[in-house]
Amino acid sequence: MSPPVPPAPALAAEMQAAASEIYLLDAATLGIVDTNQAARLNLGHDAAALDALDFCAVAPTLDRAQLDDLLAGLGEEVGAQASLRASLQRADGSRYPVRLTFLRIVRDGRALLLAIADDLTLLDAAAQALVQSQARFDAVVRNTPGLVYQFVLYPDGRMDFPWLSDGCPALLGLSVSELQHDATLFERLILPEDRKGYVEAMAASRAALTAWNWEGRIWIDAWKDVKWINLRATPHAIEGGAVQWDGIMTNITASKHEQHEVLRSRARLAELTDHIEQVKEQERARIAREIHDDLGGNLTAIKMALSMLAARLPGDQPALLERANYLDDLVDRSIEAVHRISLDLRPTMLDLGIVAALEWQAREFEKQMGIACIFRGPDDDILLDDDHATALFRIFQEALTNIAKHAGATRVTVSLRRQRAHLTLEICDNGRGIVPSDRLKPQSFGLRGMSERAKALGGTLALSSAPGGGTMVTIKIRLAAPQLARDAAAFPHKSRQDD
Repeated sequence: MSPPVPPAPALAAEMQAAASEIYLLDAATLGIVDTNQAARLNLGHDAAALDALDFCAVAPTLDRAQLDDLLAGLGEEVGAQASLRASLQRADGSRYPVRLTFLRIVRDGRALLLAIADDLTLLDAAAQALVQSQARFDAVVRNTPGLVYQFVLYPDGRMDFPWLSDGCPALLGLSVSELQHDATLFERLILPEDRKGYVEAMAASRAALTAWNWEGRIWIDAWKDVKWINLRATPHAIEGGAVQWDGIMTNITASKHEQHEVLRSRARLAELTDHIEQVKEQERARIAREIHDDLGGNLTAIKMALSMLAARLPGDQPALLERANYLDDLVDRSIEAVHRISLDLRPTMLDLGIVAALEWQAREFEKQMGIACIFRGPDDDILLDDDHATALFRIFQEALTNIAKHAGATRVTVSLRRQRAHLTLEICDNGRGIVPSDRLKPQSFGLRGMSERAKALGGTLALSSAPGGGTMVTIKIRLAAPQLARDAAAFPHKSRQDD
């Protein structure tokens, strides 16, 4: 009777339940002796199908000569192991990457190999995603105008630039290695008058961990030139109490020059507008004087002549007397028209001072529009030169016109007061009020004209809601030093508190 055949070696229970694929192989033939459940599930073969295969059929990309050399390098020592990368093939023909680790073992006197396969699919996908992400990041940084950087500020005041993009030399005139070797070089580039703002902005961002946004000028010694740069960075705390900012610096020199040019252009345009207004007011005053003096004088002479003629007409010709009376009435109406047109062109009340002129205009508005208008002003006049007085008067006129046209008000309160070196005019109405969209209307030239006139006076015009509803217009202008001196000389009895 022949001796019983020993059972084929099998994987231990712990290996059968392992998450990694485990194969028990014949050391000589690489035939599959046993597999665990993970291997069978991943490959899609049952145990019987796998037992009929050798390991090279499962790993078709595995070079047998390379594997033999690898196994030969293990020697015959039990427990020795070696690893390589390969792909395993499923029953449906699909393949997946694995890391294979081979170990020599002996079971019942039989030389065996233990092959452990760790699936690299997720690891490879993650590595590929990382490569793609890095490629996208590099592309973004290469095409970003400026310098992308990381900056660290330590509790002891030390600074460091852990990472800088290749845009460093073009923007700062310093190499990456120079700035990483000595991070204080950047702060030394900043012009002294801008350095305080840079340090304060950094301290505020560090304290609150809020975005750091700063712009200022730097001196590039290599080019003997000044640049405007903008710095935007986001902070986060790191180990040891330090703060790291990730951000970008860009060259904004061109845009700054454009801004300055726009400001200069606006200033020149404002000067031109002010000059045109002054010339226009001067022309109005000249025309008003000529109308009043020449035309008014002629009409007065005509009236006197008509009166003399009417007195000499015979009493038995009533038709001629009626005609003379009609001409006399016509001359009276013409004289009134001349007076009204002259006042519209240049109110003679301005010759009596700005306080008297504004008070007169308030009374005229109340009389013509039927809207109660209360004026409160100082007892003494405030001396202004002709241009400033006329401009302030025109702003007041325009404000009253807007109230009459749009506000639907029944009451207007006007306040003129002097506060130290400023003159403030407030015009409040109890109308429907002004909404933000009113200020943005394309044809809102009245508001724009008032604002431009106020700017020409070196002052401001503000629109706000009036107490109890309606709108408040506040014009605030600064009195020039000569005006202050003239006021002090003209009204020495005025209390210092009013100033």
